[in-house]
Amino acid sequence: MEKSLENIVTVYAEATPNPASMKFVANKMFLPNDSADFRTAASTDRSPLAKALFEMPFVNGVFIMNNFVSITKNDDYEWFDLIPDLRSFFTEWIEDGKEIVLQNQILSEEEEGEIEKKIRQLLDDHVKPAVEMDGGAIDFKSFKDGVVTVQMKGSCSGCPSSTMTLKAGIENLLRRMVPEVQAVEAEAV
Repeated sequence: MEKSLENIVTVYAEATPNPASMKFVANKMFLPNDSADFRTAASTDRSPLAKALFEMPFVNGVFIMNNFVSITKNDDYEWFDLIPDLRSFFTEWIEDGKEIVLQNQILSEEEEGEIEKKIRQLLDDHVKPAVEMDGGAIDFKSFKDGVVTVQMKGSCSGCPSSTMTLKAGIENLLRRMVPEVQAVEAEAV
């Protein structure tokens, strides 16, 4: 049976600022408008894809969002050797229609004040797109006593440049736009 153009799956690899992470981008959605970060094999119960990836000896982390998966590898392997097999793996997984992430019930958002809404909007509009381009994600967690707490996921988690991005970029933006913000801290994943 011949495939129509819309059923052809393409996957390409894209470097991230974190040398231990590589972003694999598909022309199909993995997890639209949500993200899932897996730092251990034991945490993969809700993702058959992440569970299968952790069976590979080089995988140290899996982050799934929109149309990409970021893989964090251990130092014993080189991306040059891994990319062709991973591209094939993702292409086959999508073509076979295998489950990516099991959908659990959506939790309702907590009531937020005006400051929290403004912070969330600034992160969504100005920070998230850039972080996602680098194979990661940033989630707003809380605002208390002048401190914004965020969670860095995917290739941003453990990336050498994420601390500088957090302080020089995100903190400066939020302090300039929301005078109540005094600092931005990252919560460990």
